[in-house]
Amino acid sequence: MTSVLLLGFGAIGRHVAQLLSPELGSGTLSLTALVSDRAKHDGRPNHGAEVVDLPGLARLAGRADIDTSPSPRMFDGFDVIVECAGVPAAAQLGPSAIASGRPLVLTSVGALAAPEARAGLLAGPGRLHVTNGAIGGLDVLEAAAQADGLDTVEITTSKEASGLIRPWMSETEAARLRDLRPEDGPLTVFTGNPAEAIEKFPANVNIAVALAWATRGLSAGTSDADMLGASLERVQVVIQAVAGQNQSAHRIRAAGSAGGFTFDIRSTPSPENPATSGLTALSVTRTLRSVIAG
Repeated sequence: MTSVLLLGFGAIGRHVAQLLSPELGSGTLSLTALVSDRAKHDGRPNHGAEVVDLPGLARLAGRADIDTSPSPRMFDGFDVIVECAGVPAAAQLGPSAIASGRPLVLTSVGALAAPEARAGLLAGPGRLHVTNGAIGGLDVLEAAAQADGLDTVEITTSKEASGLIRPWMSETEAARLRDLRPEDGPLTVFTGNPAEAIEKFPANVNIAVALAWATRGLSAGTSDADMLGASLERVQVVIQAVAGQNQSAHRIRAAGSAGGFTFDIRSTPSPENPATSGLTALSVTRTLRSVIAG
């Protein structure tokens, strides 16, 4: 039996647990979900997962020496770690999971944008598996980038206007988004690279960083961390507000000697949370199954 630890059990984690019902039902997989506050999950469906906080995890591992600080010892007794807890938690716990030697499936890919977290997540000995999240077609772009066949890479993300209002915006900027009407068409609220987008729209960074990861390319003598750092500066990100748009939409364009590529993705919401793309949990589950299969 494969023992899997989920870091986080919000909308994505619960959806992943639902999708793993064949393995859970057959007894080929056991699922534990680590949460910061166990009481908040009382009364919620666990979909076959054992939900624990850090003290509970210590009891499961038989390690009374596990404290509240991230440590590789936290992951004793698990075969695969799956992160679906958000960028801050990924940056805090992910490096310890990697240091434990376990494979880590990373959902909050935006954590790779921070140099310190990126170094820890790519340090080994565990292997990092980066999910595609809410976008597809990245295998084709990865192949083209590894052959040095891409000159330009761009992603345009459009979301419902009110969902893009941020605390740093002036009242005029926020009102413009609140008052936007469907007949006004798309309103561009950001243009730049993923490294710049982190500061203004952190909730929309995972997809852009996943694209940067896939198109980082290969170079002898250059680490993945350095290649990703350069890719984060190269990929262009456009974020648009669209009034009344119920689904997030993403258009990826890439071009170079390998050809021209355009992908349009429009995903349905997660059954656990309408604000989250349903594709994310599908991608995480597929990646986990690939890791288990070897």
